[in-house]
Amino acid sequence: MAVGLAPLPKLHPVAGFALGTACAGIKKPGRQDLVVMRCAEGSTVAGVFTQNAFCAAPVQLCQQRFLGAVRYLLTNSGNANAATGAAGLANAGQVCATLAQLAGVAPRSVLPFSTGVIGEPLPVDKIEAALPAALKNLAEDNWPAAASGIMTTDTQPKGASRQFVHQGVTVTVTGISKGAGMIRPNMATMLAYLATDAKVAQGVLQDLLKGVMDKSFNRISIDGDCSTNDSCMLIATGQAPLPEITAASGALYAALKQAVEEVALELAWAIVRDGEGASKFVTVQVNGGSCQQECLDVAFAVAHSPLVKTALFASDPNWGRILCAVGYAGVARLDTGRVSLYIGDLCIAQGGCRAEGYTEEQGSAAMREEEILLRIDLGRGTCSETVWTTDLSYDYVKINAQYRS
Repeated sequence: MAVGLAPLPKLHPVAGFALGTACAGIKKPGRQDLVVMRCAEGSTVAGVFTQNAFCAAPVQLCQQRFLGAVRYLLTNSGNANAATGAAGLANAGQVCATLAQLAGVAPRSVLPFSTGVIGEPLPVDKIEAALPAALKNLAEDNWPAAASGIMTTDTQPKGASRQFVHQGVTVTVTGISKGAGMIRPNMATMLAYLATDAKVAQGVLQDLLKGVMDKSFNRISIDGDCSTNDSCMLIATGQAPLPEITAASGALYAALKQAVEEVALELAWAIVRDGEGASKFVTVQVNGGSCQQECLDVAFAVAHSPLVKTALFASDPNWGRILCAVGYAGVARLDTGRVSLYIGDLCIAQGGCRAEGYTEEQGSAAMREEEILLRIDLGRGTCSETVWTTDLSYDYVKINAQYRS
């Protein structure tokens, strides 16, 4: 059901960053469900994580460790290791320690990540048994295999890559992500990994990632649910022969920021396009706000509304549902007489009511498109924000009703 999601593009290898996969048989036998990533010594790492109070055991360990000397990232799919208490923390620590021993590094230099069913014990024995194969499989051009290895209900692997030239040196940014349900990131997305061969000071890298997330992964929603396991990592290996970026300024920083932004946005859009049961890719653009936050509040109110999302699935231009969501978004002293609503270039509502000359036939035709732009003008300022979402279909209910079976 993926909406306009193209096959994986060419994913350029990042010098100093290798990826390996293996089959641990965590949920489904014969599936590549374990991914090991190796960072060159001296790499800097930035991370953003879920704000869900029930954050998973691997997230807790990552938050403690990612500011140190990181050498390996270990990801398993099929089991979230969330809501598993002290035993979950111990299990996450154990698989990290086993990988560290096999690789000859310190346990604290290994970051764990998990995705899958919440509340089930992590199958430590299966993961440990598969680690040697994943290490043997490490290669810098293994991005496509890793993109498949981190999937759960995704229908397709997701990846993006950019390169630019600075002072005659080619710099690469490549990333992969996974996510199709339980998506309303409150930091990034369910799982995303981006790497560059630029050399970047950790503080600069962290600020760069946070800024990029707020314009990409933090602007998408499929079902409004913030996962327990959301993690997004940005690794800078420093292998490109260029000076270290120590400040958020200069031509090299600007070019790197643009490349990271483009990769992150492409990955975020791919998650929405592959939303569970999705048949529409929907852009919600709110203009004319007095501040950015009220534009976001309105955009997410529309994006999260089950009534709006089911109307989108039915290709039903039920514009009253959209105005209703705008009205309860919490905008202080909203003058409804100044609000306008468009589907693409078609004006449906103006002055808070049906637009003169609008016909149901026009609205139905606009709503039958796979890619839909909902434009809302609040008529009270110059601020704008955009979020991306999906419709809500029968298949979404079916997929999640059968998720544990």
